[in-house]
Amino acid sequence: MPIDTATPMDAGTIPPAKQNWLRRLGAGLIAGAADDDPSGIATYSQAGAQFGYATLWTMLFTLPLMIGIQTVSAHVGRVTGRGLAANMRRHFPRPALLLLVSLLLVANVVNLAADIGAMGAAMRLLLGGPPVLYALAFASLSLLLEVVIPFPRYAPLLKVMTLSLFAYVATVCVIDVPWREVWRSLVPHGLPWHDYMVTVVAVFGTTISPYLFFWQASEEAEEEEVDAAQSPLIAAPEQAGEAFARIRFDTDVGMFYAAVVAFFITLTAAAVLHAHGVTRIETAADAASALQPLAGPFAATLFAIGIVGTGLLAVPVLAGSAAYAVAEAFDVKAGLGNKPGDARVFYLIIAGATVLGAILSVPRIDPIRMLFWAAVVNGVISVPLMTGIMLIATRETAMGAFRVTGALRWLGWLATLAMAAVVAAMLF
Repeated sequence: MPIDTATPMDAGTIPPAKQNWLRRLGAGLIAGAADDDPSGIATYSQAGAQFGYATLWTMLFTLPLMIGIQTVSAHVGRVTGRGLAANMRRHFPRPALLLLVSLLLVANVVNLAADIGAMGAAMRLLLGGPPVLYALAFASLSLLLEVVIPFPRYAPLLKVMTLSLFAYVATVCVIDVPWREVWRSLVPHGLPWHDYMVTVVAVFGTTISPYLFFWQASEEAEEEEVDAAQSPLIAAPEQAGEAFARIRFDTDVGMFYAAVVAFFITLTAAAVLHAHGVTRIETAADAASALQPLAGPFAATLFAIGIVGTGLLAVPVLAGSAAYAVAEAFDVKAGLGNKPGDARVFYLIIAGATVLGAILSVPRIDPIRMLFWAAVVNGVISVPLMTGIMLIATRETAMGAFRVTGALRWLGWLATLAMAAVVAAMLF
């Protein structure tokens, strides 16, 4: 009989509320912070500038969907003790596995290139000079930190840097927002259909991002390896109640954080830029100008801190999720908790993805447009990846008695169908 993984199983476990809530925040919070990466900042800013308040509904609509698919991904990792690609290797035909992993690699490298280029452009705002050198420096720094220092040690510092994104929330407090118009615009009408749907796909793609699915599942699986007290739930079902409650709390907080920031970036761009006739964001300076009502001459500084902070957090997650997927697909040792000498292939993939992203960021392509189209690519590629995740999560041969059922199952499939629907609307 399947167990509904949407509810805790073991009433005998220690109530999670009595645990230190900070210790219960991990992969889900990092995923939420990384979700508002430079690609997200650029996409939400462009959406607000181009269509005003008419895309705000997407943040409200995608919040439960992103919670659902991220929770499903985390359950797969925690229940099986393996990441998504490792599970796909066991249960999918090899051609299907290679196709899905290849799609993830394409999306991640494009996103890496866009994020690295954006960090270079942001630093140019502050210091002048060639953005390419800044971009290469940030790529090198990120790779060095990820190889030399365990990611969990410096991730808290990067999460603090992402708090600069709340400047968009503060900006809304100092400007006059026509809230009646905001609520009326939640039902969009009279807009150019194709351009609008391209933007909606970009918003969906940067919000419900493929690399975050693989990252959170693999981090849950790796946690079991470094903590001797934890085992895959298939082998230790008595841990399920506490584990599922922690995952829900961690994921809910992380995704809510991401959604609030996304909503206010879009709202700020709509109120400051669109309302004054600026409907196209062509450069980093254009995007930074959304913060001028709050920060004035320091708008560029705040914007640069946000881009660099989220970029340095997202680049290791992007490269790491690609490395997890490839290493698991070919059954070689993976994990950021391992030393480079113990997981050479895994760290070589991280290095290769980061270097390739840095190289692709060098051509003189407008970084803001590159960020936007990286989000579109994520949206299109998410559909087959989400389908694969849901097939694994609901399969008894993979998940045993913990296969995803009930409300969580419906929410995961709804997220998959919603992503497919907006992509189809854009294409056809």
